[in-house]
Amino acid sequence: MIKDNLYSIEPLLPSEPVPAEISELAHAVVKASLACSGLAHPQVLAGIAPLLQAMNSYYTNKIEGQHTLPADIERALANDYDADPDLARRQHLALAHMRTEAWGKSAWTGRSWRELFSAHELGAIHQHLYAQISERDRTTADGDVVTPGALRARSVRVGNHVAPDPALLPELIDRWALGYRAVPDGERALIALGAAHHRLTWIHPFRDGNGRAARLHSYLVLIAMGLTNGVWSPLRGLARRQADYYAHLAEADAPRRGDTDGRGSLSQAALCAWIKFWLEICLDQATFMRGILDLAQMKQRIEACVYFLAAQPDSGLRAEAATPLYHVFLTGEIERGEWKRMTGLAERTADRLLAACLKQGLLRSASSKGKVGFGVPLSALRFYFPRLWPEAEAAADRST
Repeated sequence: MIKDNLYSIEPLLPSEPVPAEISELAHAVVKASLACSGLAHPQVLAGIAPLLQAMNSYYTNKIEGQHTLPADIERALANDYDADPDLARRQHLALAHMRTEAWGKSAWTGRSWRELFSAHELGAIHQHLYAQISERDRTTADGDVVTPGALRARSVRVGNHVAPDPALLPELIDRWALGYRAVPDGERALIALGAAHHRLTWIHPFRDGNGRAARLHSYLVLIAMGLTNGVWSPLRGLARRQADYYAHLAEADAPRRGDTDGRGSLSQAALCAWIKFWLEICLDQATFMRGILDLAQMKQRIEACVYFLAAQPDSGLRAEAATPLYHVFLTGEIERGEWKRMTGLAERTADRLLAACLKQGLLRSASSKGKVGFGVPLSALRFYFPRLWPEAEAAADRST
């Protein structure tokens, strides 16, 4: 058992030289992330942000074993909560995650990723997340009420890991923050973020919600590093390999395994194995989204979606919507008159088609006469972004 002290968190990073396979993976992640940049107009990204936030929320709930179906999240967005208290609690957690992700993106826009490594910012994530949940839904199985943003005041055990003494938490978090803020930009920072994710879960700073807060922190730091552009998220990959995720985290809790296993209290080899897994997840997700956003394929996907939905009873859609919808995808948003002219239809017919696209969620607009932007309803998900969120695709199939 590792004795509680400020050095029990070491090593924070692999010693130099970093293993070649880790450096090569970090380089590949940066390259794949840059390849994603610019594939979609910023206004299009803004249009699909709610979908991606719902997906991230779904997957973080799934990781925690608190499954919330896509349809349940959609109902919660409409303020429709289930009569079952446990399901309603999971719906509230899902919405809280979505809102905290959106808040974090807004609050941290333009700030250095280094600023996000602080006790204050970490506490702010947890506080924002749990402040949206009722006291009943913040009560743990053993009767403790989780205070939003507050460090835990009691000892805890997670599997085989006995978390550090609560009295050490402020200093350990400061050590965590200072250690990772000092890392250079670029690939080294990405490697450090992987290490930081584990070390944060090892500290276990809060009574509950540590995994949720750590994943939100990592995702928001990736955005601040300019690596995701809001397009890809490691949460999807971590949920798809949930058993491996937990196993690697637990393995990295292990103490040092002799004189050849680094110089800290914890195993450097296990930390490296965790970082390698983390980078593999990031690379898989960035590469997947790069393929999903292929512009040539998107034209065909939009056409397939429109043709399918137009065949549904009372949809109001027509094949002529495909070309202007693809134009909106390329340009971000356009005037309503321009969109209607691109259909080649008579004025009244084009009006009805525009209204149908707005009703179906294929288009979005801030006002009744404002420009129209690209939208991705669940009904279009399996066409536009196939395999991105399979569970939501299946739910949409059942509803048609």
